[in-house]
Amino acid sequence: MHFLPNKLQLDVLKRHLGPFVLCFISLMFLLLMQFLILYIDLLVGKGLPFGVIVELIITNLASMVVLAMPMAVLVACLMAFGKITELNELTALKAAGINPIHIVRPVLITGILLSVFLVWFSNDVLPDANQKARSLFLDIRLKKPGFDLKPGEFYKGIDGYTFLVQDMTDESDSLRNVTIYQQPDNNRKEAIIKAQEGQLESDSTGQTMTLFLQDGSILRYLDRRKDGRKITVLEKTAFNRYRISFDLSEMAFSRSNPQDRSRNDRTMNVQAMQAVVDSLNMEIEDQKNRILGINSYITPPPREDVERERYTRRFQSKPDSLKSPPYESQYLALNALFDSRSQQLSLHDLTLSKLRSYRSLFEDLAVDTEWRISKIARYLVEIHKKFSIPFACIIFVLLGAPIGMFTRKGNIGYAALIGAVFLTIYWISIIQGEKLADRLFIAPATGMWFSNIVLGIIGIYLIIRVSTSLKISNLWKNRD
Repeated sequence: MHFLPNKLQLDVLKRHLGPFVLCFISLMFLLLMQFLILYIDLLVGKGLPFGVIVELIITNLASMVVLAMPMAVLVACLMAFGKITELNELTALKAAGINPIHIVRPVLITGILLSVFLVWFSNDVLPDANQKARSLFLDIRLKKPGFDLKPGEFYKGIDGYTFLVQDMTDESDSLRNVTIYQQPDNNRKEAIIKAQEGQLESDSTGQTMTLFLQDGSILRYLDRRKDGRKITVLEKTAFNRYRISFDLSEMAFSRSNPQDRSRNDRTMNVQAMQAVVDSLNMEIEDQKNRILGINSYITPPPREDVERERYTRRFQSKPDSLKSPPYESQYLALNALFDSRSQQLSLHDLTLSKLRSYRSLFEDLAVDTEWRISKIARYLVEIHKKFSIPFACIIFVLLGAPIGMFTRKGNIGYAALIGAVFLTIYWISIIQGEKLADRLFIAPATGMWFSNIVLGIIGIYLIIRVSTSLKISNLWKNRD
């Protein structure tokens, strides 16, 4: 038995190559457009360097590869095997005594290789790419918008100042009817600055901007003391020329080291997530042992304390009319323990206090354990996802090959329609399974592998149905 494909199998593989590449590129383009539509508001209007935007797109392409490749495998199988049956080549192969499984085998092996590649990609490449993309997103969110004045609108992009300009010319360099509200801080007083004209200039680095004002006035709010009281006076000063410099360094985009940021389940590989899961399980076990090891028993006072109490009662006893009756408790042990009401009540209160403390500790443990179990579920979901989605390449070969043979249509319309139906079912199952597993309604393995198992069983049956004469209806037909 040899594993090298023959000419027929190579021809089948070549027929898959074109549809696979076309579908993969198309899906990547659609996913990229979806990404840009979702985050266009974050990227536009911040003056980001073009290289930063390109890097953000490239780092997010990694997650798109994991989604697009199984989809491309399904559509390629539907088109290639549909074309084979449409041209009656499958009929000729069967007439020549060649089992259809013979031409499915190389495609299935290729699907297995793609699954292995995606497992490696999801575990070794995707986490680092997600970490870089996440860090870059945070850096972009922290960046302030550029200095962008608009006529008739208040601008508060620079800390400590509010701008209002009535008219702008020459690409925002020349300003008319300028009003600036200067907020107070340690180095300056509160003031309102007005000018007829203004001119913006920036240095070569773009870190400092200077505003030259002409023909205006400054209204300052100054604190004065009069008769020991603090009062605020207004001081108005006219000017012909006035200059203000602004530090724009905070508006500049700055990069942070992605390795300095903490990682979550989507930015960790399987080994790291498994280590976190083991650590959380150990913490849960330690807390269980802690609460089980608490001595919650209530012990009576020592014998010498009891004798001392009896001695005190003997020489400091009260008349019978003044004695308090013993505490009648529903607990027989408490009634038989002492004949002193005060000691009975003291022991009763001590017991209730310990029980309340134990209940509070137990409730805290339950909440803490539930949080850790929920966190474990999220990590386990991500671990199973790194294997279940790549495994879909194999499932879609088992599903796409026989369905393509049954449809007898090799055009992209039929393949796209049928593929869209199965892909919708698959991804809805994956998404809902992840949500249910995260909320602890189902096990993480069930949520991530249920659709693979169901579609895999259907695919295996269809493969057997195509390559043999077996039918389910034959199982209950009457035999002579």
